[in-house]
Amino acid sequence: MRRFFIWSALAAVIGLALAGGGYWAYWNYYARFQPVTVTQNQAGIQRLLDESSWLSSGGGGEPLYIIGYRDSAAMQRYEREEAPKLRAAGVEVRIIVFARPDREGLAQSTAAERATVAELWLTRDFTLYQRWTATPVRNWTAAGIPAADGSLARGAVVDAGREFVDRLTGNLGQAGLRARYPLIIWRDREGFMKACACADSRSWVFIRDDLNAPDRLDPPGVAPADPAAPLTWPGDGSPESLPYPTLPPIAPADGQPVQDSDAAPAPARPATPPASRNAPEAKKSDDTTFF
Repeated sequence: MRRFFIWSALAAVIGLALAGGGYWAYWNYYARFQPVTVTQNQAGIQRLLDESSWLSSGGGGEPLYIIGYRDSAAMQRYEREEAPKLRAAGVEVRIIVFARPDREGLAQSTAAERATVAELWLTRDFTLYQRWTATPVRNWTAAGIPAADGSLARGAVVDAGREFVDRLTGNLGQAGLRARYPLIIWRDREGFMKACACADSRSWVFIRDDLNAPDRLDPPGVAPADPAAPLTWPGDGSPESLPYPTLPPIAPADGQPVQDSDAAPAPARPATPPASRNAPEAKKSDDTTFF
């Protein structure tokens, strides 16, 4: 009986360890990358998004919002890799940028960045945004853009962008989402609002699945292959097959050249009659008689 209790306790400990390890693996490799479904303050969040100065290249489809700041490497990568896939699925990608406030006395944005953010919020010029993000940060001087520092109106626009982010992240925090950038907000096929702090690329697949976006795009000018099309082989006469190369003829062993089969045949040469041969002379008989 004692041995039975020992083995039962050992089996229970092993079972709990396996269950705990399985739950940790599920959370660490899958669950923590899933988006959250927003169930509270949906109307307030949607009003904030609608009233913000978002940027878009057009499309007119179901909107998806990308919120972030210029120096976010994850946001730049998400725009570069995922935005074309989303647009291919008919989604309108809307981008909202803000300039981060100072933190513990340290500036987290530059004067050129604040000036550009104010200009984008006022004009919603997507071409300017493209030029800004295509230029390295150290080379961007915001030439020709009015400064936001020292301007009461433009400085208020920069502060409005920061207030927008504070109110948005406060509402999303009630849904259990910790703010990390880029912050992605969209609605799934059933119309539920979802949000993702998508700093990790392992979260991106859930957005593509919700919006029926492709996992990859074919290069421009290359038509996707039809999986139902029959296989073709070189030389089978199909338009896609490649012709066999024309090989040079092989000379025969006697060294005579071989004519090309495509060339016209050479005229036949008349047969040379055999040379006439003289009949052999008759053998002269010897008239000498020996007795």
